[in-house]
Order: sequence, then structure tokens, then C-alpha cells
Amino acid sequence: MRVVLTLGNDQRVAAAEARSAETQGYDGVATGEHLFFHGPVTNAFVSLAAAAGATSRIRLLSSVTVLPLYPAALAAKLATTVDQVSNGRFDLGVGIGGEYPAEFVAVGAQVADRGARADESLQLLKALWTGRAVDFDGRFTRVPELALDPGPAQPGGPPIWLGGRRATAIRRAGRYADVWMPYMYTPEQLASSLAKVREAAAEAGRDPSAIRGAVFCWGGIRESASESRREVVQAVSAVYQQDFSLLADRYLLHGDPDRVLARIREYADAGAETLVFAPVGHGARRHEIVDLFTSSVLPGLRP
Repeated sequence: MRVVLTLGNDQRVAAAEARSAETQGYDGVATGEHLFFHGPVTNAFVSLAAAAGATSRIRLLSSVTVLPLYPAALAAKLATTVDQVSNGRFDLGVGIGGEYPAEFVAVGAQVADRGARADESLQLLKALWTGRAVDFDGRFTRVPELALDPGPAQPGGPPIWLGGRRATAIRRAGRYADVWMPYMYTPEQLASSLAKVREAAAEAGRDPSAIRGAVFCWGGIRESASESRREVVQAVSAVYQQDFSLLADRYLLHGDPDRVLARIREYADAGAETLVFAPVGHGARRHEIVDLFTSSVLPGLRP
């Protein structure tokens, strides 16, 4: 199983954290983003560009870019630039957001239009990544016979990772995704949704077997399982401003090393080829979680 480690929210140390993850044997690093949120948030394109300059092997995933917050052509340029500076190591994770409506107000976009904006943006990205001049006249975007130059380092552009929970997200993934990456899902939900994404891909005329599975999991680890659960619940509840005490055992990774490893293997059996692990904690505590996960869980996920 491939394991991608999310970076912390302190963008000043993004490069150092990425370099450490590469040294420790992770397959990639990731960072999510919001424009505004309940607490400190990063910008994925900028943080991953910094990570690209500090690494040479690992993949770089935005997990996820809130695509409707960007003008579509600007998102294409930013994603292409990160792919260029990383020499073709960038994966574009896409979500539609909506859980923090004020950030849509701040960019002059309607929350109700976020799904339509994302669909149109994905259509334009795919077109621009062909390398040809594009004449595009959409509901939100007009591109008059323009080509993106330079184009992406990866032929056809960075792989698209799509997440979400609703039927519309599944249909969108069927049309555009290379990887289906839900979050706050049980292994059973992952298996069911991955099958539906592949069905949607077939309906869209794509090869369903080309869609790979992944899962994004907030989590933590301690030698004491009960203390780990308490820590993870407290941290994730603060991030999302809701009580996760009744949801933790379904959706969050927590416990001692044996419990965490066993749960990840359940996701692997459900079809997740990649785990995106988002450790809770800040500063020294985050480093402790990462170090214990690296020494006690990561080896058990390797062939």
C-alpha cells in the first residue's frame, strides 16, 4: 500500500517536512487548502511548490484543492506550474468545498454553483492539458483560442484525484478522476463507492479499471489506545467545529500501533491502494505521531 503523509499547517516548514517524509520512505506528501477556515490553512499550490524544491522522488498531492474558488484558467496555470517545477510529480486533488461559505463570498462565487464550476473547470483543464489551442465558451469561463505554454510535464496533465460523499461527486469522479479519494468513509463505504465510480466511468465511456482507490484519514497513534482516541477526537472536532466523539470509530484512525495498522488493512482490502494519512497535533506532538507511525505502522503496509 502506498502512503502519503500530509504536511502541517505551518507553511514555513513545508519544505523541511517534505524532505523528512521522503527520507522516511513515504510515497508522497499532501496538503489541503481553504482560502479562509476555522483555523490556519495553507495554499496547496504554494506549499507543494516549496516541497517540490526540497525533494526529488515523492509525489505531491493537493488534498484537496477547492477548485470552485479559482478562475478555471488560473487553476490550470497553477497546477501546470507545480507539475513543471516538480518534474512531473504533481497530483491534483479536487473538491468542491462548501462547508465554509464565507470563503466563496470572498471570491465572488456562489456556493450553490460550486459543483457546476468544478465540472466546467475540470473540462477546461483536460482540454488545456492536450497542448492544443482551446476555444472554450462555458457558463463561467471564456478562453478564446489559447494554448497553455509551457504545458504540464506529465503527458495529458497531472492525475486527477476526486473526493466527496454524494452521488454527484461519484458521477464527477466517473467522468474525470484517475483516483477516487473519499474521506470520512468506512471501509465498507469505500468499497461500495469505488464500485459506483467505476460504473460511472463505464457510462462515460472510460475504462473503469483505470480508476484507482484511495482514502484520506485523519488520525493519530499512541501506545495507549484510549489516549490516542481522546486526542484525535479533540483535534478533529476543533477542525470541523463539531463533536466527533460518536463518529471516531467509524471515520478516524486512532489507537495503538496494532489497532491503527489493522484498520488501514481494512481500507486496503476495500480497494484503497493509497492511504493519505493526516496526523493531528502541532509542532513537537505532530512529529511524535509521525515518528511512531513511521516506525510501527509504515513497515507493515509494505509488500
